[in-house]
Formats: sequence, structure tokens, C-alpha cells
Amino acid sequence: MRQSGSSLKGKKLFHKRGRCPDGSPNPIDVYVGQRIRLRRLLMGITQERLAHLLGITFQQIQKYERGMNRIGASRIWDISKVLKVDINFFFEDMPQTVAEQSPRNFSCDKDVLSGIDNEQLKTPLDNTNESQELLRNYYKIRDKKVAAHIFKLIKSLSGKSKN
Repeated sequence: MRQSGSSLKGKKLFHKRGRCPDGSPNPIDVYVGQRIRLRRLLMGITQERLAHLLGITFQQIQKYERGMNRIGASRIWDISKVLKVDINFFFEDMPQTVAEQSPRNFSCDKDVLSGIDNEQLKTPLDNTNESQELLRNYYKIRDKKVAAHIFKLIKSLSGKSKN
């Protein structure tokens, strides 16, 4: 039997659809939505175009990107294929404070939601044109060995030189 609500005999119960007890979107859903938006912008794809490629409305894309609607496994799979990333991309670099807000834990508070806009997400979004240009030029490099060296250089400069 599925239960929802805030408490029964002192036990925490799961709120409907994985939201926080106060009804706000789960921080993990917000984070995944931000990663979708980031990748979409880096590829130069509009919400309308992404929606068309997925066979849904652009309003649904807006809701996904804000974390208002949760994304099912088959839909996240489709999104990863359209955006040409591994499905892990949507969860990479997730701050621990966000990861701890899994619906199974439901110890959500508003302070965590404000921590989602970390520098890793803000920088590419603030410099969208520069990021898009960098990515497009990277893909134009014909010599794959040179591209690999540039990738390693950028990775080491960013402090993410671990495999």
C-alpha cells in the first residue's frame, strides 16, 4: 500500500511523486533538469526542437528543466540519446547535499535548493555563447590525437584530471 502525507505514528512517509514534504520539487530532479538545460544550450538546441525530437510539448521540457516534473527512466534514456550524452551525464558532479535529498531520505529543506546553483552549473550557463563556441570548435578538430590532447589539457586546467 502506497502512503503519502507527513507522518503517521511518528514515522516519515513518502510524499506523492518524490517531491519534498513541503511540496517543492526534489533537488535531484532540479539538478537533472539543469543538466538537461546545460547540454541543450551547449548544443544550440531550443526547447521547441528538443520537444519535437522527443515527441512531447516544449512546456514539458520547461517543466523537466525546472524540476517541476520528474523524468521517467525511458524518457531520460531518450533525452540522453537526443542530446548525445551518456545517461550518467545528468548525474555527474552532483553536490553531495543534493544527492542526499533522494526521495527515500526526504529530509529536504529550502537551504539545499539554493545550493543547487553551484559554480559548476553557473559558469557554463553564464558563458553559454563561449561554451557553445568552444564545443563546436572542438568537434571541428579533424586530428583526433590533437583533440584528445586538448581535452586532457582542459580537464587538467579545470582540476578534474582524475579519470
